[in-house]
This record gives sequence, C-alpha cells and structure tokens, in this order.
Amino acid sequence: MTDAPSHLNTGSHDLAVSPELSRFMAGDWAPSPLPASDRVAAYAVTPARRARLSALFPGERLVVRAGELKVRTNDCDHRFRPYSAYAWLTGLTGEDQAGHVLVMEPSGPHAHEAVLYLRPRSPRADGDGAFYRDRRYGEFWIGRRPELAEAERLTGIRCAPLDALGSPTGRDAASDPELATALSELRLVKDAWEVGQLQQAVDHTVAGFEDVVRALPRALAHPRGERWIEGVFGLRARAEGNGTGYETIAASGAHACALHWIRNDGRLNGDELLLLDAGVETDTLYTADITRTLPLSGRFSPVQRQVYELVLAAQEAGMAALRPGASFRDFHRAGMRVIAEGLADWGVLKDAEGDLHRRYTLCSSGHMLGLDVHDCGKARAQSYLDGILEVGQVLTVEPGLYLQPDDETLPAELRGIGVRVEDDLVVTADGARLMSGALPRTVDGIEEWMGGLLDAARG
Repeated sequence: MTDAPSHLNTGSHDLAVSPELSRFMAGDWAPSPLPASDRVAAYAVTPARRARLSALFPGERLVVRAGELKVRTNDCDHRFRPYSAYAWLTGLTGEDQAGHVLVMEPSGPHAHEAVLYLRPRSPRADGDGAFYRDRRYGEFWIGRRPELAEAERLTGIRCAPLDALGSPTGRDAASDPELATALSELRLVKDAWEVGQLQQAVDHTVAGFEDVVRALPRALAHPRGERWIEGVFGLRARAEGNGTGYETIAASGAHACALHWIRNDGRLNGDELLLLDAGVETDTLYTADITRTLPLSGRFSPVQRQVYELVLAAQEAGMAALRPGASFRDFHRAGMRVIAEGLADWGVLKDAEGDLHRRYTLCSSGHMLGLDVHDCGKARAQSYLDGILEVGQVLTVEPGLYLQPDDETLPAELRGIGVRVEDDLVVTADGARLMSGALPRTVDGIEEWMGGLLDAARG
C-alpha cells in the first residue's frame, strides 16, 4: 500500500493508495482544456501599473505575494482572496492564487521583468497523484487550474513553477513598509476601467438593498431577523460577484450604535430602524460600500426623522465639499459642523464649538474605496489623510450619529437610535459624481421606495 508523500495535503482518515490504484488513476485521461470563463480581468491594464511601480524602485528586486490559505477549522480553510496589490499588478483574482508570488526582477537600470511563480497543474501520469489526493490543491478537490503556458497567455507575464522560487531576496511587500506604502499610493487615483468596476459593484449593491426591503416581512417574523437580512444581501453578492466586500452590518435598534455590528443575531422590531452597511465585491475584487438606515415599518417616526435628517444634512455638506484641490479632510469637517450645530440646537451640547460632538459621531466620516473597502490604507498621511483630492479618486461620505442606549446626556427619546448614511463618489473635474444615487436618501424618497417594493413583495 502507498502512503501519501509528505508534501501532499491529505486527510488523516484518507485510505492508503495501492500500487494498482495508483497506476489505474494515472492513465486514460482525455485532454482537458482550461474551461472558458466569463470573468472580466484587468490583464490589458496591468503592464502600465507594473511600469509605474518599476520606476519607483530602479535596480531592486520586488516581491509581491498573493498570500496563503488560512485554516478555519482542522482541515478546512477560509475562502481565499488574493492580496489587493497582487491582484492590481497581475489581474489574477481567483481563489486558485493561494501561495503564488509575483517577482519583478531588475532587467536594466530603469526596468523590471515580471515573473509569476505559480503552482503548476498536477500531472496525471508520472506524478504523485496530487490531482486526486491533495485536498488543498488537487484538481479533483478544488477544480482545474492553468498550466504555466496557459497562465502566460492569460496574463502576458512570464510564468515559472512555484517550487523554483526558493527564498527570494529583495523588497517583499509583506515585510517592507516602503514597498507596501508605494503600492497603496499608486492606487489612490483610479483609472476609467477601475471606476467602471466600482460602478458595477455599486449597481449590484443597489440591487441587494432592494432585495433586502422585499425580504423585510419574512425577516421581521424570524427570531434572528438581522441574520435573514445578512443572508439575503449575501445571496445577491455571491450571485453577481465574488461575494461581499466586507462583513455585512445588519444592525437593528440599538445595535446600530455599534459601528461594526456584524454579529447580526438580533430580532427586528417594526418600530425601530435598521442600519444596513453592505457592499458587493466584483469578480475583479472592487467593492462598493453603501449604508442606508431604514424604518422597519416603512415610515419614519417623528424622532427617527429628526435624527435622520440631521445626518443627511451633514452628508450633503460633506459631499458638497468634494472637489479637486480640496483637502481630503474638508468633507469630514463640513459634515461635523452640521452635526455639532444640530446637537447644539437640540440642547444636547451647550454650543457647537470644540470636539464634544465626537461622543455621538465616534469616527471619521469617509475613506478611500477600491480593491479594499478601506482602500490604500498603507499610504502616508501626506498623500492621503492630509493630502489633496484629485480627479479619479473614489471615496465614501458616511457621517453618522450613534446615540447610545445608556447615554444619560441624551433625552430618553433619542437613546438607542443609530443612523448612518453612506454613499460612494468619484472626484471629477468640477466636483464629484454620486455613484450610488440610484438608492434614495431623503426621508420621503426612502418611504416611497420602500412602499413600492413592499407592496410588490406582498403581491
């Protein structure tokens, strides 16, 4: 009997393979071409991206890894998503990229040759049986992956077997802060292709929000209605793209006062609000990031309207501040002025000066958006947080009020209300274009939109 070679990922309960079975499995296989794919890819635009990176590090070897699989439980891995910079430089976005590495080898004083080190397809004959025995990478376990020549034709990058890589010296994005920073800053401004992918993500997300509203009657009847909402949106995200770009926040009632409520285990109450923060990630890994706060009854109560309209006014002020040449922080400052003045008008604050409003707003009110939901996070402050907006940058504007249920500085009727309104915008020559405008934002618009969807859902 033949035990598995030590490098194969077999299960502890797998049976040994007899020599007869090994010979039988090795022969009589027809040619198996790489299946056609309808996935859009960025292969045509990646050479220019690599050239921009090359110009920043003349004569230096650069290493950008896709990342490794991570165990979820025992022999089951988390679903794999490549490192964003690897996807940006190669156009490769699939789950089969685990362990792969892009190396940019210096090929002159001001140039690099890109080489992709990939796990080749396992041979059927004269192999170790990995194609049917390896649970982690075997073709019969996870599906067909390209031959090296097929990968070269797809990407336009020279490909080599992963086991030929060894331990490359040079700058490694996983451990070199300067390279990681450069890879973030190169992605701050999106090209037209990227903006198109982000618009697609937004459009699918809008459809997911519509699905959620149609599903509200069933969600309201379920003991964990927040999970129902999460599942409904997740179905749209997986059907239309790679999945969600981040864990969906489906926060009802006072749960909305927790900024990143992802437990989503609460019951829905028809008298309360639902804060839904969710985004579809495309197959090319660009994600939307949209939040709407919706009345579960279909109509806002007077106090819910009061809080919502202050947050909406803050968002309007923030969006109006977006333009080329403005400071990145300007839109946050504009929105927070509106919030502080509103809280003072309500008597919650003595006046609108200072930063005491932050007890109720907690965080900044926007961020860059792209391959990561909080995109370009390794960029230097001078290029991002303290930087100047440029045409082609895509960002969110998302002010919120989080009025904690145990906050004794608030009148009782305001406690336990959380509201956030978040939209995605691209900076243009004369301001910014609202990418997510298909979702209503005003109180009247939301009520009319929800009413139409709910009426249709009820038949």
